[in-house]
Amino acid sequence: MQEFDLLVIGAGPAGYVGAIRAAQLGARVCLVEKAEVGGVCMNRGCIPTKSLVAFAELYEKTQSSAAFGVRVEGQVTADLAAAVRRKREVVATLVKGVRSLLVKRGVTLVSGEASFVNERTVEVAGARTTVGGAGADAHAVASADRFSAKKILVATGSEAAELPGLPFDGSRVMSSTEALELEAVPRSLLIVGAGAIGCEFAFVFSALGACVTVVEIMDRALPAEDRDISAVMERELRKRKIDLVTEDSVVSCAVNPASVRSTLRSGSELDTERVLVSVGRRFNTAGLLLDRAGVRCGPKGEILADEHMETSSAGVYAAGDVVGKKMYAHSASREAIVAIENALADGFAGNDASEAGRLREGTAAGRRTMDYSAVPACTFTRPEVGSVGLTEAQALELGLKVKVGSFNFRALGRAQVLGEIAGMVKVVADADTDVVLGLHVIGPHATELVHEGVLAVSQRLTARALSETIHAHPTLSEAVMEAAEGVRGLSIHSPA
Repeated sequence: MQEFDLLVIGAGPAGYVGAIRAAQLGARVCLVEKAEVGGVCMNRGCIPTKSLVAFAELYEKTQSSAAFGVRVEGQVTADLAAAVRRKREVVATLVKGVRSLLVKRGVTLVSGEASFVNERTVEVAGARTTVGGAGADAHAVASADRFSAKKILVATGSEAAELPGLPFDGSRVMSSTEALELEAVPRSLLIVGAGAIGCEFAFVFSALGACVTVVEIMDRALPAEDRDISAVMERELRKRKIDLVTEDSVVSCAVNPASVRSTLRSGSELDTERVLVSVGRRFNTAGLLLDRAGVRCGPKGEILADEHMETSSAGVYAAGDVVGKKMYAHSASREAIVAIENALADGFAGNDASEAGRLREGTAAGRRTMDYSAVPACTFTRPEVGSVGLTEAQALELGLKVKVGSFNFRALGRAQVLGEIAGMVKVVADADTDVVLGLHVIGPHATELVHEGVLAVSQRLTARALSETIHAHPTLSEAVMEAAEGVRGLSIHSPA
């Protein structure tokens, strides 16, 4: 049995980031992954989806290039098969990069499926080990099937959830994984769920010529976003002739030779070539035998972790989707860093003792805590959506008095130049203190602009401080400044 300072189960954006941070701090690290490094995000989620989003966006821009004075001779066509090949190349390049980072940090990578033997020992079925020290080439070696460690991090992620009556068949009734492998555009597509994933795919396939219908059980598209943002999104969906059905759900579907017939709760029936189900995630905890380690799970199978990312079993930590908090790659990575720095600062004597001491600085109890108050959410539709902090409705539900400022992109010079004028920025501030509670953006490059709000919310900046920060002209970020000025009714370029 091989022994390590830290063992990580799962090599997604929580697992591989945690493994690298631990190695940076001098720990001997073993990372176990049953599939490929990078997890769902890199292989079957964020990265491949955004590759297809970029493809669809470029196709749309090429079609409208004449408005900018650029004439494209001949017919512009979209080759989805070629875009999928490029997507695979992008993914392969990034996976290779992560593997290289692990090798250079001396992380032992074990391929196989892990389960607990006890709170400090893990068994890996079919284990195959890759070993690489700093500057060395990775090579496969014979492996033991059991590994022990002083501390363990569980980062096994999640998978697409099925709905009763809509089981995935991998072809006609798909999850996002199968949708990313389509090499021909379906004539018609039903998307179940108008959350971030559903809306992203709706824009991609609509841009490529598919007839798209989206069914959402809640009363609006992007129900987790501020209502003003949802309203703009619904308007943009209508512009693209995407049919949005809200306050309804799909209860069953029948796969026929020529189509899939879906029956809605309201009694309506829809015939489409394919169905994409994007209604949430299920936690990858089955088969881990967590009870052997004394790790408790919640009612949905999520691992229960405290603010330090430690589970009910001392020395066993968890991070990423599997803890069921903010289920984003970026929050997963941050959770992993919090977990690792806590695990290694607590009784760890690594290669550099000063590093373990440094981790204790700035915290009364010597432990890092995970703060979810300023985690951005990004949706790569067209226009994009970026949000952080409280929506106006959430703030009011908490009993807070709020002031709101907003600014439309169409009044911005840079947006007019780009020909991307749809959308707005909305700032939600505390009426008593002027502290920014939330920032919500729908428009061009919203997923980048939102980080002004992340800084404001995390550092408790006031709307006035945000508005008095000089923003370069002409830039899209001026919309943030104008919206912040709007909190006091002083936005220069908003109509009175």
